[in-house]
Amino acid sequence: MKLQFRHQKFQEKAVRAVVDVFAGCPDAGGIPELSDDIILEQLNKVQRENGIVPSARLEGRYNLTVEMETGVGKTYTYIKTMFELNKHYGWNKFIVIVPSIAIREGVYKSFEIMREHFAEEYGRKIRYFIYNSFQLSEINSFQSDRFLHVMIINAQAFSAKGKDARRIYMKLDEFQSRRPIDVIAAARPIAIIDEPQSVEGKQTRQNLKEFHPWLTLRYSATHKPDSIYNMVYRLDAIEAYKKHLVKKIAVKGIGQVDYEPGNAYVYLERIQNSEDLPSAVIEFHYNGMQGIYQKTQKASVGFDLYAHSGDCAKVGAYENGFVVKHIDIQDNSLEFKNGIKLWAGDVMGRISPEQMQRLQIRETILSHLEREKQLFAKGIKVLSLFFIDEVANYRTYDETGLSQKGLFATIFEEEYEKIAERAQDEIKNEDYRNYLSKIPAAKTHNGYFSIDRKGRMVNQAAGDDRKNRVSNDASAYDLIMRDKELLLDLDPDISPVRFIFSHSALREGWDNPNVFQICTLKQSSSDVRKRQEVGRGLRLCVNQKGERMDADVLGAEVHRINVLTVIASESYDDFAKGLQQELAEEAADRDISAFRILQPENARRYLEQYQASQKETKNRENLEKPVYREDLDTGEWVRKCIASLNDRLHISTQMQKARNREQKYDLIGSLAEKTSLTRKTVLLILTGINKSVFEQFRTCPEEFICQTANLINEQKKEQAETDDRCCGR
Repeated sequence: MKLQFRHQKFQEKAVRAVVDVFAGCPDAGGIPELSDDIILEQLNKVQRENGIVPSARLEGRYNLTVEMETGVGKTYTYIKTMFELNKHYGWNKFIVIVPSIAIREGVYKSFEIMREHFAEEYGRKIRYFIYNSFQLSEINSFQSDRFLHVMIINAQAFSAKGKDARRIYMKLDEFQSRRPIDVIAAARPIAIIDEPQSVEGKQTRQNLKEFHPWLTLRYSATHKPDSIYNMVYRLDAIEAYKKHLVKKIAVKGIGQVDYEPGNAYVYLERIQNSEDLPSAVIEFHYNGMQGIYQKTQKASVGFDLYAHSGDCAKVGAYENGFVVKHIDIQDNSLEFKNGIKLWAGDVMGRISPEQMQRLQIRETILSHLEREKQLFAKGIKVLSLFFIDEVANYRTYDETGLSQKGLFATIFEEEYEKIAERAQDEIKNEDYRNYLSKIPAAKTHNGYFSIDRKGRMVNQAAGDDRKNRVSNDASAYDLIMRDKELLLDLDPDISPVRFIFSHSALREGWDNPNVFQICTLKQSSSDVRKRQEVGRGLRLCVNQKGERMDADVLGAEVHRINVLTVIASESYDDFAKGLQQELAEEAADRDISAFRILQPENARRYLEQYQASQKETKNRENLEKPVYREDLDTGEWVRKCIASLNDRLHISTQMQKARNREQKYDLIGSLAEKTSLTRKTVLLILTGINKSVFEQFRTCPEEFICQTANLINEQKKEQAETDDRCCGR
């Protein structure tokens, strides 16, 4: 399969934001000959056009920052920016600096995938290579040729203390007693820092100066405050979701329901319609000839767990009212006569970590098959991704080196065989039924980990970044990067793998557009952040032609097709709170409140639980809003406010004469209070309006504040009404 690329307006806008800062520079291939005053003026113009507070000065010579949400094509955008800078100004030497081997390999793969696409568009090919201190001819060519040339380097290659890292600063005999760093710097490259929040530690930031870049571009979804210089473009999570550029996120939380008497175990797998009558698939303890084990069975109203818990001796824990009283297909819930209510995915009773992991694997397979049934006829392959902490949980080796299935591989195959067998009876599409029958459980999963010299999967190799739990062994990423397009093929003979097990360290640098389920299996607590894990599956999916299934193709269906389900070992509410906290922390420096882009697998259940937990009047009013709430701190809405103020804010001459000249006013604070906006959002609006309009504040502050607040609040009301119409309320 060959991935197809189309021009995206937001990517074009991000590219233009960088290029336009240097408008008027001669096509000489050298450092700009424009004055700093002109470049600052052009920078401010770009910032105003993109709803960003204008910079007071150039922060370095020169630094520009672009913020793009994960999954919207950040790498594509900065590669296109290289071509445009080369086209307009002749600049042709770039170095891409990344924080890890994982991202380095992913960036290299992106250059490979996109090479022909950009060659067709620009009529020239780009040269690119990964820095290697033992392949010095590549460095020579980079410095001396006249082609558009890119060097990709991970920060450890010039900041770590290892022997290979030191070679970049050494005068090498085989390099005519030159230092590789000096040869690279002689090209006066443009530096592109991919994920600067992970690259720019104190020492690395200092070492970066050795490359002598005259322009540094920073690209990330999660910039730190001290890594933002002259922001020129921003596309945050809300904007990306609103513009249908990323998948919608749903969460399947496995919530544990407290119930002490008898420690009764019940797991509600799913609710389904069966011959027009709702039924439930439940798992419970069964007392058989070989002892107690877990049994899965379909149950309708009247089903008595106690009566069905054994042929001879029954399981006493079910004696107290565990008879199905009601099944709600809309609410996705089941209620017993004793008053206990479970929703799909809930488990009651004490369970071991291994049993929780089994339930997570089962839920992932169930979600996978449901999505596969929906998308198979559309030619879209579905992938699921498991993050694990220990390779031994997936693959082990005996004394002779022979590989054996680990715990997770064993559980997966057991669960997959049972679920796939049941699914065959429910599948109406004969082509899909045949597809499923051709793929055995043992061949539909694979692991992607570091490989040692004996060809065995291992957690980490010597020299790995253990602090950040990141592998520095390229073999950990080579296969999964190389297989990116192969994994998308729906032919079961060519590509039977649909379930991917990988180390948690692969949280950066790799993603696949057709990951629809993500599940984290952990034996213990982990430092892997939810935001990073979710980011591996945010890209919009592609079909068998490699075409991106976006709003241009799918229209209103884009977020019905593009849904990423996270299978969490906690309730939806706990998972959402954790992710919300991370989003809030990342947005804190921009004065943006946390927002909800999640939806639970069962929204009614979530609302019911949330209502019960909220007591203040204010919180109850907020509950009437949808689970997904949009902030107003977005470029599009700000521009509407600016246009409204420019067109309609007018203070009469009589009012201007009547003003109180002695009183001082907190303009931003007053407007923030009257509009319930952040001070930063107010500042964005005020800095965007025409100078002649703003001058009215000086002549009549009271009326200026009053009119401005009213006009902004009108825009807020219009936005709320638009949202209501979109949501069908």
